[in-house]
Amino acid sequence: MTGVEQVAGTTPLVSGADVAAAAALLDGVVRRTPLEHSRALAERVGGPVWLKCENLQHTGSFKFRGAYTRLSRLTPDERARGVVAASAGNHAQGVALAARMLGVRATVFMPESAPLPKVAATRGYGAEARLTGHTLTEALATATAHARETGAVFIHPFDHRDVIAGQGTVGLEVLEQCPDVATVVVCTGGGGLVSGIAAAVKDRRPDVRVVAVQAAAAAAFPGSLAAGRPVPLTGMTTMADGIAVGAPAELTLAHVRELVDEVRTVTEEDLSQALLFCLERAKLVVEPAGVAAVAAVLADPAAFPPPVVAVVSGGNIDPVLMLKVVQHGMAAAGRYLRLRLRVPDRPGSLAAVLTALADVGANVLEVEHERTATRLGLGEVEVFVVLETRGPTHADEVLAALGRAGYEVTAG
Repeated sequence: MTGVEQVAGTTPLVSGADVAAAAALLDGVVRRTPLEHSRALAERVGGPVWLKCENLQHTGSFKFRGAYTRLSRLTPDERARGVVAASAGNHAQGVALAARMLGVRATVFMPESAPLPKVAATRGYGAEARLTGHTLTEALATATAHARETGAVFIHPFDHRDVIAGQGTVGLEVLEQCPDVATVVVCTGGGGLVSGIAAAVKDRRPDVRVVAVQAAAAAAFPGSLAAGRPVPLTGMTTMADGIAVGAPAELTLAHVRELVDEVRTVTEEDLSQALLFCLERAKLVVEPAGVAAVAAVLADPAAFPPPVVAVVSGGNIDPVLMLKVVQHGMAAAGRYLRLRLRVPDRPGSLAAVLTALADVGANVLEVEHERTATRLGLGEVEVFVVLETRGPTHADEVLAALGRAGYEVTAG
């Protein structure tokens, strides 16, 4: 396959040579992001696991690679007309920075629900950011209409060969940084990143297994692959806004069908636990979409022959969402307990409960004291507590200790 453009049906695939040309173009422009070993993941998998940290790329995600490749190849006339894009955030920032560096005017349409830090960053890079619609699909429709009306060049987030080739440079770096890699795991929304990585990796190492990972609540590829054509989802509900794409393009679907070995999905719980894992164990700030590959490895480590490289695709997370996701991840990992206890309504009862919790090593985060509810008997008080534990085993120890102390406990 080396140096030869493959064809899937009537759709020409991006070749290894295309990705190599993009890498030459991007040399000195993009960051060669680090490959960090994860001992904690390696212990689970039974062999080396590395994290490809595209969250440390310019603009905080891999999207800058494809955006710069696409914009740099515009004709002088196209550059003069300006560019327009639609994005939930990462593509917007990639286009905005690339446009600033190349002296091109950029307008980006973003859903009204786009995280405020991503909107602010897009404007900070010099693009005009317009909020429109409730979903990325609506923003895309508005952006394409704007392109028709104004003559600006529409920069699609994944449905273009130059974009795919630019994203594929991540795969070339993986091969150089981890020559013995056996499995590459890639976060996947519309499929531009996994298409490019697969094109690069399979060209040089066809034996390497490439796995695409989607959020289960926004997984358009399984149905589209089964149907043999892009099939739009009827709805999406996921915290991973960066990979919440309603349907792949014909171009990315062809790449995934021909070059990707497997498409897997991860749950919202998987994503939240993986985000918490990256914060605690890898010291990396990662957004939910960017952590999908890590989530897949954590959820089913035996499915990934080592050495494994999991691509951490982005780190642009809203701090408010981070707080919620961390709390959700801790709850899913059994590290939060929400309990209700009935105790006698007399002085010292609450103190006794708190002492019992302290004795077993539970950290009390919240306490509420209720004595007027009709469900309570005369002389009873209900105490609601939120506890931080060290994990499921410790949570069981806390419940057992409260039971031995004579408290009636129910989940909060």
